Amino acid sequence: MILGEDTTPWAATRNGPTVLGVGTATPDSSYSQQDLLDMYGIQDRRIRSVFLNSAIERRFLTVPPYGDDGRPRGETQGELLAKHKARGVDMGARALQSCLKQIGAAVSDIGYLVCVTSTGLLTPGFSALLIRELGIPTDCGRLDIVGMGCNAGLNALNATTGWASANPGRIAMMVCVEVCSAAYVFDGTMRTSVVNSLFGDGSAAIAVSHAPEMPGPQVLKYASRIVPDAVDAMRYDWDEEQGKFSFYLDRDVPYVVGAHAEEVVSALLGGTGLRRSQIAHWLVHSGGKKVIDSVSVNLGLTRHDVRHTTDVLRDYGNLSSGSFLFSYEQQLREGLTRPGDYGVLMTMGPGSTLETALVRY
Repeated sequence: MILGEDTTPWAATRNGPTVLGVGTATPDSSYSQQDLLDMYGIQDRRIRSVFLNSAIERRFLTVPPYGDDGRPRGETQGELLAKHKARGVDMGARALQSCLKQIGAAVSDIGYLVCVTSTGLLTPGFSALLIRELGIPTDCGRLDIVGMGCNAGLNALNATTGWASANPGRIAMMVCVEVCSAAYVFDGTMRTSVVNSLFGDGSAAIAVSHAPEMPGPQVLKYASRIVPDAVDAMRYDWDEEQGKFSFYLDRDVPYVVGAHAEEVVSALLGGTGLRRSQIAHWLVHSGGKKVIDSVSVNLGLTRHDVRHTTDVLRDYGNLSSGSFLFSYEQQLREGLTRPGDYGVLMTMGPGSTLETALVRY
């Protein structure tokens, strides 16, 4: 070491946009995995095993109306898109309002709005619909991120904090709106059953501002990795036989994600002066039991490290892009973060993609 050299980690001297608050919303109705098996009369032992060994206890869903056979009836693609729009606007509005109430702000304070979804297509998107629904200023800057999948929350946060950095003191908001029950296909196959056993409906909103004096974690840096060789491992494409879009998950997804987790975290911490052992908090996307286990093994994380992730999976299922914000909300309730602690946020999704962010509490 050179005499007089400043050895303070880069991360300790940098100021980034501050996360001011978070809000979440779900449908009114939740179901246990057994409830859903009974509701749909599923008897196949393999499919029942997928549902009952998923580490999920309950999920919030908007199930279809019942048909003449006493079971939820099939929905057309048009009906699914209508569900996506109606439930999405409702949940997105409630999540956004909850976040604003938490920080003592009003819709008139919003300068930028980013909306994220992968469970349906809308034009105009949720940003325009929420501006109309809530009376957000019509000169509000906005961005809709559609179809990126479960990783998209951090892609969108990157855009949100970028705007906040360029407009100090103003509030930027991101809203993840995922009506996963509007992306379900029930055809009795193992492919669709894996998806149907995993995802739940939910929305999460986060407010940020470049205001270093405000309490809350500061977002310092992002790092991303895409694995082009696994571009087809997670996809949402047209099912000609069913006449609707259908989501597909390759069985090797957990191992693809886990194998690249260390690489992206190393890139995130590179140049910051931080070691992985100095990361006190991990908020990892609740992508499924095997995904969480694979990431934990490859990063050397304990069950305690990913407790918020597994709790969200247990109580909500996979909420796609907003999952990590549900975990952040649980972390806030726990109240164990200390000023100066460092945390890593991680999301994973189609591409195959891993997104990370470094925060200082």
